[in-house]
Amino acid sequence: MELSALLHDLHLSSSAEKPLPPPSLPPITELLSRLQQQLIGAADNFSLIGRVERLFQSADPHWLFSPASANQGAELQAAYSSVVSALIGCAALPLCEDDCSSLPAAEYQSAPPRAAAVSSALTALLRTLGNWEGGGGARGGQTALLLAVAPQVAVFAVTHFQDQVWTSSSSREAAQTLQEELLRAGSWRNSAHLLMGAGRQQEEQEEQEEQEEQEEQEEQEERGVKSRGILGGILDVLQPQLTKDSWQRCEAVKLVFAWTLLQVTRPSLSPHLPRLLPPSLLLNDHHRPENCMLGVRCLHHIVLNTPASDLRQFNRAEVLYQALFKHLFTTEAAVTQLVLSCLLDLLLVLEKPPSSLAPSSSRRKPCRHDDVLRLVLTHMEAEHKVALRRVYASALPQYLDRMGVVVCRHLKQLERVVLGYLEVRDPPEETSRLKILQALQKTVTAAWPRCEYMN
Repeated sequence: MELSALLHDLHLSSSAEKPLPPPSLPPITELLSRLQQQLIGAADNFSLIGRVERLFQSADPHWLFSPASANQGAELQAAYSSVVSALIGCAALPLCEDDCSSLPAAEYQSAPPRAAAVSSALTALLRTLGNWEGGGGARGGQTALLLAVAPQVAVFAVTHFQDQVWTSSSSREAAQTLQEELLRAGSWRNSAHLLMGAGRQQEEQEEQEEQEEQEEQEEQEERGVKSRGILGGILDVLQPQLTKDSWQRCEAVKLVFAWTLLQVTRPSLSPHLPRLLPPSLLLNDHHRPENCMLGVRCLHHIVLNTPASDLRQFNRAEVLYQALFKHLFTTEAAVTQLVLSCLLDLLLVLEKPPSSLAPSSSRRKPCRHDDVLRLVLTHMEAEHKVALRRVYASALPQYLDRMGVVVCRHLKQLERVVLGYLEVRDPPEETSRLKILQALQKTVTAAWPRCEYMN
């Protein structure tokens, strides 16, 4: 009778006068539809969310997760997805009115308690779903249901377990618990496994072990969750908010996207490259340094975890090069440091490094390595900011290594830079001077026959 009374409190029973007896419970899809409507239009969200949490905790899992008929599995998944979306909507963050400013911290005061309540309700749902031991086809339905709600839950958890102005210690703890419960329910090892699933070799190994142990039915269903990542589903959730006109209106979207991207490594990143590259370029092109830095980190991760052939396809690598090269004109030291590091890896995708060409090969033609080094040396000559001088000096030895003997093209400009940096003190660690001495050593080693003024 406890469940019937709870349904009566939720106003989900067909009779408003007395609780329903257990045999008269409505179909779960019908109940979820009415529950979604109440969550969307509720004025008192906290009490309603608490009652929803108790429903997930106390109801019979078989009634909660079993469709009325065999062909209603998709309807049940859609119903739960709608309820989860409505729950998450109860803790939706406020949107910026324009794309030029951020909301003050006071606007987020009501977000942490709502997020904690929603996290608790979703944790109860996942815990009940994960503990349900349905047999036969029910286990396949459990897997499909978990994969249907996991992307929205993951996006919500990532939004609220980060230390941001819209979170508190209690809401971060609740979101972290939700994330852990999601991993446990799907038998995912960690966040990267959640996103990417199992690799091909691991799938084959698991399949061989299952055949040896002859645990076909149960192991296949468990592997169905493990071998499937939810990266595509998460991108489906984020995509409407990652357009050119909307991504700046919600502060959390860019952070969730960046967190997701930085968890994904090769070979799982390449199939999703058309959906990951445009938002990264949007961040990279933004005028605010923090957004620009986030975008450069995303682009660098893409360069490191995507095959060179995929980056060269459709001229993507050249687009990346142009998007990064323009940042060499910035005066932000943190941005310049990230860009120089990213360009060093991207240039290997676009062309062979000059130092790798054999002496017997044809005359080495000027290339993008020369363009980057020439611009860096030009900026170094005129730069007076200590932070930028240190960034340039730290990056220079790596670029000279890449150039090899071709550094002869830049000797006169390099000589002026070396003398200028050695003449200026850089206390307390003398970072610029030490790095310039390393650059000088590499220059003399690679191009000593042309160093006319070296004793």
